[in-house]
Amino acid sequence: MENDPLSLVGTTIAEKYLVESVVGEGGFAVVYRALHTVWKRPVAIKVFKALSEVSRARRQELLDDFIREGALLAELSERSSAIVQARDVGMVALPQGDSVPYMVLEWLEGEPLETLLLRERELGTPPRMPEEVVALLGPVANALALAHQKGIAHRDVKPGNIFVVATDDGVAQVKLLDFGIAKVVQEAQKDGFRKTAGGMTSFTPLYGAPEQFDRGRGATGPWTDVFAFALILVELLAGREALVGDDLAQLAYSSMDERRRPTPRELGVEVSDEVEAVFAKALAVRPEDRYGDAGLMWSALRGALSMGPASGLAATMPTGTTVRSVRSPVVQDPTEHTLSSNDRTLAAAVAVPSGPTEGPSGGALPSSRTLTADPTPPAPSRKGLVWGGVAAVALLGLAAFGVSRMRSVDPAPSTPAASTTIASATPTPSVAPSAAPACPKGMLRVDGGEFFMGSDDKKTNEDERPAHPVKLSAYCLDEFEVTTAEYKACSDAGKCKRLDPSSNEWKGITARQRKLYDPVCNANDYAGRGSHPINCVDFEQAETFCREVRGGRLPTEAEWEFAARGSDGRVYPWGDALPAPGLLNACGAECVAWGKKNPDPDGYFVAMYKSDDGFVHTSPVGSFPRGQTSHGMKDMVGNVWEWVSDYYGPYASGPKVVDPKGPDKGEERVIRGGAWNGGDPAWLRPSFRYQAPATMRSHGIGFRCAKSG
Repeated sequence: MENDPLSLVGTTIAEKYLVESVVGEGGFAVVYRALHTVWKRPVAIKVFKALSEVSRARRQELLDDFIREGALLAELSERSSAIVQARDVGMVALPQGDSVPYMVLEWLEGEPLETLLLRERELGTPPRMPEEVVALLGPVANALALAHQKGIAHRDVKPGNIFVVATDDGVAQVKLLDFGIAKVVQEAQKDGFRKTAGGMTSFTPLYGAPEQFDRGRGATGPWTDVFAFALILVELLAGREALVGDDLAQLAYSSMDERRRPTPRELGVEVSDEVEAVFAKALAVRPEDRYGDAGLMWSALRGALSMGPASGLAATMPTGTTVRSVRSPVVQDPTEHTLSSNDRTLAAAVAVPSGPTEGPSGGALPSSRTLTADPTPPAPSRKGLVWGGVAAVALLGLAAFGVSRMRSVDPAPSTPAASTTIASATPTPSVAPSAAPACPKGMLRVDGGEFFMGSDDKKTNEDERPAHPVKLSAYCLDEFEVTTAEYKACSDAGKCKRLDPSSNEWKGITARQRKLYDPVCNANDYAGRGSHPINCVDFEQAETFCREVRGGRLPTEAEWEFAARGSDGRVYPWGDALPAPGLLNACGAECVAWGKKNPDPDGYFVAMYKSDDGFVHTSPVGSFPRGQTSHGMKDMVGNVWEWVSDYYGPYASGPKVVDPKGPDKGEERVIRGGAWNGGDPAWLRPSFRYQAPATMRSHGIGFRCAKSG
């Protein structure tokens, strides 16, 4: 674009962003490509010009709101790779004299989903199958669910705000754009600069929910995003837009018409009764009749398609809950205390209860610990990925299209020059995925993807840092931990070593500890604990079972962590809520009582939570479905720790690693996930690591298997 409405090209913002060119302009913002002069990388700078039109009495308040909204975007993007990342925020003085806010965003190469869909229609490409739609837009559902969990609504979900990024291997990834200024735009509109003549509006009517056309129908919120997202899904299934109309009035009528809901069947798509019912609920006219958030809707859709639980979702409300009760703050237990992250004694974690224990270094492990929220840290620079501008170009879509963008007839909706330039620089990604091979019975597929493994939070242990970019290929992972009955069958067939009933073995184990913990080895009671996880197995025994029975292997440390945390960087496998009975089998009142009756001189049990979870020791696998991961795996934390294939070693910072397998050699292997005797919530973080000699056998260690997909 040649026009520079704010005269910023050639200037330097914040002494480090050299503005190179305009890449797009909308009703509320201008987006520039700039060079980070320190990192020598391109970024996008979105300058929010609209606040210059706000009355001076309200300007500072709205500027403060803009900064807060930018912080929200930064927080969300740190937690999910499916949300465009915010790098910086500030104020810039324009040559005209006004000062306006700006955001610095990552630079992406690709194109909006809107442009891709238009090209497919022009080429006569057949619409996608439901499973293909779910595979493509799963990251968007994850991103919306994460925002909804925090009570944040997008309010302008549309194909123009879903950006398709081509990766080095040609597989398409999608990112959701335009979080961070919706609230400011709405507040600014109240100050009277809404331009009805130009058709500006803070939502796109082609994807508008009834309450956006008529506020008398209720407030907007996460349920509004559910409606818009469902319209996009229908559009991908049908190959055409779901709402019918050529102007604002017609689209409003189509959105609100009780007699014709824009569901797949209404548009001629053959789907099952279950799938149609999900869309009918998501597209209900009354907000209170819809799903309360994207997590609930996406889980229901995947269930209707028999695809298993959704990936990376954290649903915040049960079906039927009033949709306005979105926030669900977590209250810390004031009786919990803080544990120094430097106090790490393996014996206390897996060999004996979670009380003070003399470890190899002679340090004692304090009795309990409060885990503060540990969001995924900011992403370091990733080699090979170009940052920013088009992401910000699509961010213009918040209000740039309005009534004039009722229909997707413009191949480059608000920034033709920028979209054309970027598209020509990058091969068109293949967005419609081919049918994925099925996993063996008992395993669930993890489609792979990119995430930041580990943590940069200084409260975490040193060996969890730094957060580093990892890309995983698709793989299969056991839904449940390997059971005692499964291991016995392998042993009876002569393929696995028979377990010694006196199976606990670790350095320094005492006779008292053998007497206490050998009976907890589930191989002592095949009949009574056949459905419990096998424990008291060493690394070689676990590896042999996976090879002989599953035709697979132990998961890598990266595969285990990605399956446990999903793509949204949640604190625990089930979301951000603190550990509680019903979510996992850890140490509650029951194991504390058992420990008092069966004291271990070297340590004592401390409760993860105060109430009883129903199991003194291990529980049958799958006993806590509410605590399942976003991919559907059960008992990823609690019950027993799990062997993974990697040697233990420090992480290294650097460029993105594909399918890492850990160090080539080492003295110990990694275990993950915590066990029935755990009293420290930190052990349940997906990024938390422990190490153990490969020969160690403990009542607190089991495993599950993986297989390359």
